Amino acid sequence: MSQKEDILEQIVEEYLIHRGYFVQRNIKYRPDKGDPGYVAQNDSVHSDIDVLAFNPCERGYRRVLVFTIKSYQDGFNFKTVVDKINSSGKINGRLAALSYRELCIPKWTEAFLNAVRSRTNETKFTYVLAVTWAKGDKERWTENPRFRQAMKGNPLEVLTLKTMVDEIEPSLTKTPAATDIGRTLQLFRAAGLRPVSGAAQVSKL
Repeated sequence: MSQKEDILEQIVEEYLIHRGYFVQRNIKYRPDKGDPGYVAQNDSVHSDIDVLAFNPCERGYRRVLVFTIKSYQDGFNFKTVVDKINSSGKINGRLAALSYRELCIPKWTEAFLNAVRSRTNETKFTYVLAVTWAKGDKERWTENPRFRQAMKGNPLEVLTLKTMVDEIEPSLTKTPAATDIGRTLQLFRAAGLRPVSGAAQVSKL
C-alpha cells in the first residue's frame, strides 16, 4: 500500500465514523485452493478489501459498504479504466483487470463475496469506489453490466475526496477527532487554512 492510498483510506475511515459505521481496513482474501480454476502461481498472493464498513442502524444496501480506493493524483478516468479492462490493456505496466479482480475475474469475485459475507453475515452491500477526483461519466462504472453481474446486483457508487472532506469538516469540533486525518483537518482549521463553519454537503451514500 502506498502512503497516498493510506491517507485516502484514513479520510474514508473518518467519513464513515461520522456516519456511524464500524470500520475494518485491509481485509485479505484469495480464491479457495479447491476452486477448479485455482492456479497457485497467480492466486496464492492475497488481495485485500481496502475498507469494509458496517452500520447496524442501517438497512438494505447501506448496512454494509465495501470500498476500493484509488488515489490517482491525475484523477480516475472512467472511460480509460473501463476500456483498458475490456481490451486486456495495462495500467502502470499491469493488466488493468488485476487491479479490479473482484469485478473481473470470477474466482476472485467469489473470494471477495465470501470475505464480505464472513465478516458481516450479509450478502447485500454497496460497492464503493473512492477516488481523489473523477473524470467523465461515472455511469460507465456504476452501471457497467459486467461489474453489476459480478457484484450479484448490489449497487456500485463512486465517492470523491472533495465530497468526503466537505461532509467531514462542518461536523468537526475541538474534541480530538477519531483519526489522524480528522485531527489534521482540525489543525488546518485552527490555523485558518480551512473553513470554520458551513452546511455539510451530504453525499448519497
